[in-house]
Amino acid sequence: MNTLTTTKRATARYVGALVADVHNILINGGIYAYPATRLNPNGKLRLLYECAPMSMIMEQAGGAGSTGRGRILDVRPTEIHGRTPVFLGSVENVYELDQFFQYYGDDSDDDSYAEDL
Repeated sequence: MNTLTTTKRATARYVGALVADVHNILINGGIYAYPATRLNPNGKLRLLYECAPMSMIMEQAGGAGSTGRGRILDVRPTEIHGRTPVFLGSVENVYELDQFFQYYGDDSDDDSYAEDL
């Protein structure tokens, strides 16, 4: 029996340069993620210089940009070098990721993990 699978395998690719990674996402599809971590709870990439411009490019190309809690372009900067988590990709992928964060939440409001550091 010959069965055809219609599922596309997911692969991980990380160039290490935001522009190159976003270009790869635009060409090949997928999602770019630079989430918040325990050491960097506000993320590492800067909102005004990196996240917002790439999010605008993604949205103009038919994709989306999110912080995991909402649209990047809706974030109001509070400082010039303010940082934020960033997720860039297709509308479907970013929406699914936002739903994941909404359902599972995160423990950034809970200080119990500070003991682990």
